[in-house]
Amino acid sequence: MIDESPKAGRLGAAILAIASVGLTLAVGQIATISKLVPWYESLTKPSFSPPNWVFAPVWSTLYLLMTVAIWRVLCLPRGTQGRRSAVILFFAQLCLNAAWSWMFFGGESPSLGMINIVPQAVLVFLATAVFLRLDRLAGFCLLPLLVWITFAGVLNYEVWRLNN
Repeated sequence: MIDESPKAGRLGAAILAIASVGLTLAVGQIATISKLVPWYESLTKPSFSPPNWVFAPVWSTLYLLMTVAIWRVLCLPRGTQGRRSAVILFFAQLCLNAAWSWMFFGGESPSLGMINIVPQAVLVFLATAVFLRLDRLAGFCLLPLLVWITFAGVLNYEVWRLNN
């Protein structure tokens, strides 16, 4: 349940949520866009790899859901048990999210992507579990991210395997 705190507190939480998730999206895109063609295009990909156009709407939806999720958790009273852990887990996975683009695309390295995506998936799982306990809607907002990161991990592994 969201705290009945003053509007200024909820607004500050919204600004932090939007800015941090938006910054992650922007940082990731800087590393990704210039590497889609020719580098990523030239890689051998598994048969289940989605076409490139799928990634933008999926990630846009996931970033929107992440923004809602962290906003709801940030709006909980500061003393709420588990809130601090939830915030730390969320921002840690967000940092790995941005770093993955630089490791995989920027570094042109599926190997570096694998080094990142495994702990990232663990952090998303843990964040989702804690969010679900604190605020069901916030937790449900992270479930699609957990599914996608798991899929992305399998895809990253297959790209690595097929190109080594």
